[in-house]
Amino acid sequence: MGKLELPLGFGMALAQNEAAMQRFEAMTTAEKEAVIRRTRDVTSRREMQALVNSLLS
Repeated sequence: MGKLELPLGFGMALAQNEAAMQRFEAMTTAEKEAVIRRTRDVTSRREMQALVNSLLS
């Protein structure tokens, strides 16, 4: 299976939050795909940051 494609805004927001990035990297492929699907509903930078922050809760 190929590498998951991260949406640009999500990748940038993730890069700014090391703890969230580590949590995302530890997820299963199915969990990562579910998070990436959630990014499709994000309409602002603030929402993307909230989504990234939610990975820690």
